[in-house]
Amino acid sequence: MIVPDTKNWTWVLERACPDCGYDAEQTAYAAVPERTLDSAARIGAALERADARVRPDDTTWSVLEYGAHVRDVCRIFDTRLALMLAGDGVVPPQFENWDQDATAVADRYGEQDPARVATELAVAAEKIASAFAAVPADRLDLRGARSDGSLFTVASLSRYFLHDLVHHVHDVRG
Repeated sequence: MIVPDTKNWTWVLERACPDCGYDAEQTAYAAVPERTLDSAARIGAALERADARVRPDDTTWSVLEYGAHVRDVCRIFDTRLALMLAGDGVVPPQFENWDQDATAVADRYGEQDPARVATELAVAAEKIASAFAAVPADRLDLRGARSDGSLFTVASLSRYFLHDLVHHVHDVRG
């Protein structure tokens, strides 16, 4: 059984991730769209492997499950970014809570079609990459809040988001 991830990963905005090496402080906002597309392409390529449905052990997601998760991460963060950009700039919008582990079970990530997940991931990554690329420089400080009280600016949200993708590229490397 996969143990639900209950960690608060916001620390990746302050120091490099020891697992995947991602360093948010060294990541320029302008690099986020390209690195998003690169990460999605790498996961998409991994979804072509014959063993994409196979979990490496009982406590680790398969490539397919990671791919479906990253697709949904792109979609969730596109929604969050849109909320921030639609806000008044005074009161940060609060993001709806998302339980990634419950979603994985409810949506049967491990039973989805790898080719379809790869296509949907590419579309979702392109959409969020384009959305981040289109944000004017004077709006990068707009804020949003998670239900746990964690505050983000558009700029910090982009770097936090990118860690998820880079980290899962690390997880699915062959």
